[in-house]
Amino acid sequence: MADLPARVLFGAAYYHEYTPSYDADLRPDERLKTDLDLMAEAHFSVIRVGESVWSTWEPENGRFDLDWLQPVLDGAHERGISVILGTPTYAVPPWLARQYPEITGERRTGDRIGWGARQEVDFTHPAFRFFAERVIRKIVARYADHPAVIGWQVDNEPGLHLFHNHGVFQRFTDHLREKYGDVETLNREWGLVYWSHRLSTWADLWTPDGNEQPQYDVAWREFQARQVTEFIGWQADIVREYALPGQFVTTCISYTRQGVADDELSARLDVASGNPYYDMQDGLLLPDPTPDEHEQVWKTTGVWSMYQTADWMFSSRQEPFLVTETNANSIGFCWDNRPGYDGQWRQAAWAHVARGARMIEYWQWQTLRFGAETYWGGVLPHTGQPGRTYAEIARLGAEFDRAGSLVADLEPDADITVVYSTPSKWLMQKYPPLANAAGEPDPAAYHRILDPFYRGAFEADRQVRIVHARQLHDPRGENAGPTPEEAVLRHPVLVVPALYIAHDELLDWLAAYAHAGGHLVLGPRTGYADHEARARHEAAPGRLTEAAGVAYDEFSNLTRAVPVRATAGSPLEVPDEATATHWVDGLTVTDADVLGEYDHPHFGRWPALTTRRHGAGRVTHVGTVPGRGLARALATWLAPEPRSGWRDLPASVTVTTGTAADGRRLHVVHNWSFEPARVEAPVELTDVLDGGALPAGTSVSLGAWDVRVFVAATDEKEAHHR
Repeated sequence: MADLPARVLFGAAYYHEYTPSYDADLRPDERLKTDLDLMAEAHFSVIRVGESVWSTWEPENGRFDLDWLQPVLDGAHERGISVILGTPTYAVPPWLARQYPEITGERRTGDRIGWGARQEVDFTHPAFRFFAERVIRKIVARYADHPAVIGWQVDNEPGLHLFHNHGVFQRFTDHLREKYGDVETLNREWGLVYWSHRLSTWADLWTPDGNEQPQYDVAWREFQARQVTEFIGWQADIVREYALPGQFVTTCISYTRQGVADDELSARLDVASGNPYYDMQDGLLLPDPTPDEHEQVWKTTGVWSMYQTADWMFSSRQEPFLVTETNANSIGFCWDNRPGYDGQWRQAAWAHVARGARMIEYWQWQTLRFGAETYWGGVLPHTGQPGRTYAEIARLGAEFDRAGSLVADLEPDADITVVYSTPSKWLMQKYPPLANAAGEPDPAAYHRILDPFYRGAFEADRQVRIVHARQLHDPRGENAGPTPEEAVLRHPVLVVPALYIAHDELLDWLAAYAHAGGHLVLGPRTGYADHEARARHEAAPGRLTEAAGVAYDEFSNLTRAVPVRATAGSPLEVPDEATATHWVDGLTVTDADVLGEYDHPHFGRWPALTTRRHGAGRVTHVGTVPGRGLARALATWLAPEPRSGWRDLPASVTVTTGTAADGRRLHVVHNWSFEPARVEAPVELTDVLDGGALPAGTSVSLGAWDVRVFVAATDEKEAHHR
């Protein structure tokens, strides 16, 4: 874990270099003083600077202007505000694009990306690397010893494009040659006899533009992500040559970027960082009105999805993380203006902290008067004068000051762990097992299968951890991972939906996990293919059939939801509204108990859910994508005693719990509604923000869009495995 201050960092991205364009009433030095004073009054402890303006750092080839940032860093330091300084490599200056057009990225072979946005450059090109390294070294050498600088952000939201440039493709060919050795091995492993794709020489390999071979696509996507990881790691290594002890290196991740494998990328850094953007106003309402089919992209809709993103950020390193950007006001573009209701800034920030955030940093301080993000609202509006947003954020800053170190480095609780497979997601984006409402291939299919399991747990008031499959067991040997016995202690319930691409060794590890005492829950498409995305010869779920006590070789899409009912004597309480959606596995029971069945004249021949004892543990197979009612019931059965200890919560209330660095237990209680609510404290609590004591059984009041933060006043007498 990075060496960070002993409190939750709080602040915003700040671009003083834009000042002459946005404030004609004040001189730049006056504006800087005004801004920094307002930040100090809002209890800011950090700002992020410098990452967007290569053309300011280097106005012309070889002519550097490095001093313009000095007043910003000096002024911040005078007010006790720390600084994260960014490298500017994601936004290429016009002179570089003009003088070296060969660095232009290609979305498809020969189809160059036009200049005028950002990240248009093939960052693997040697010419780009030369100039990028030069400006990085100039900036970091200039400011590494400034007392305000606590960390470095390299680049910004990497992985926007998949590059098809000639040099990239040639390196891909070299990568395959190194991995497979010869073309005959590649022909065999990829099944290139199909459609006459057998290679006679490496020169026969086609570019990916028109590719329809799944095995090629898996390799191409993995290679592209590794280029991003290598690029960010390369920058990080340069920065570390100059960085002082205690300064961390990170990058901000947009988690849905197509070129990102967040766990591998974050392994090259000191701390994981992400940019969670979310719909405010009714996008944070509970009960949740969001349709089940709503697609979550670069921003999320629904409280459950915001929590899922936070848990995804924690999963990158299985450690607390930084929020490098999030909503300051309306986000997006000029047609989507929905600033938060009063209280929603506090709610979102405390939700992220409760799930492990060590920093909350808004994008950005001042709403811009120009550019593509003119209506991406900042802490200050276009007028530059403090308003409602500033007041809300200042209140939150004061709360973080009062909470201090207690809420930093929280280890969030988890009742259920969901296993995430980035390679399976990549494959399903091009070869999805599901169709959308129009009957077209659904590139969001992976999350259509995985998300209902997460959302069901959230709606059942169970907390979730996300773990990457590679973090459990990595056949490549790059990550040792826990033993099955160790994993049982940390992840007593392991839900594994849509793990389509899986090495034999990983499936064997999952079976061993259940045998050691864990509850393994298999979902649709899990275990169906091997590490090359080849359908397995054996019946599904492949090497897990014996442990699960079921097998299938037939499956079907569903065009509409099918009711699910409990079987006689089933321990799973299936509600009347329970449904199966999207998918049915034709399960044949060999040695398992049936928990639920389809109420359908054809699909009723197969069980919907089964379970079987396996060694000291259990394997449950869910043969469908559960609807919301069934998903809630499943989570309740999987974790009958929630870690939080809070019960009978109103529909608008959530409770998030975790363990502080000093071992004390935190309880963060939200009311996601205009209607006030009350809940009963399960243990003796102390209010972190006002110091008030609440005996066990006390009625806790919550106002509209309210959040309250408590610490357990006594030992809750429960083990927590850090």
